Amino acid sequence: MIAKNTICLWFDGTALEAAQFYAATFPDSAVGAVHRAPGDYPAGKQGDVLTVDFTVIGIPCLGLNGGPAFRHSEAFSFQVATADQQETDRLWHAIVGNGGQESECGWCKDKWGLSWQITPRVLTEAFTGSDQAAAKRAFDAMMTMRKIDVAAIEAAVRG
Repeated sequence: MIAKNTICLWFDGTALEAAQFYAATFPDSAVGAVHRAPGDYPAGKQGDVLTVDFTVIGIPCLGLNGGPAFRHSEAFSFQVATADQQETDRLWHAIVGNGGQESECGWCKDKWGLSWQITPRVLTEAFTGSDQAAAKRAFDAMMTMRKIDVAAIEAAVRG
């Protein structure tokens, strides 16, 4: 079945490798069909992997091996809500430890240049709660972090 809405992610020949990494790293993720080019195209030859159907945490995606013309940017990211420090650490280290790089405030980038926000639920709950003073303390604490420290956010919320 073809999904009504699919996120298309552009890769430079590495769509299948990326899809396999996402499927192995994130729950409710899988690699589906792999489609090969029916003819030569600017970024490849007939028979090369052209597109890969995959899901990331239940979100349908299409990896397109479109060549080097376009790169990912922070203008698009996956935001992953984590339950606790253990899940936060596991996902963060999987992305960064596989050729990715750390950024600020819970953001990191995988080796293909795709941005991820690894966001513990406690942080989102602090921002969206009714206690504005606690929200500000949690926000200020987050602004000093790379990977989010759940205990530090909880301490900030408590004041």
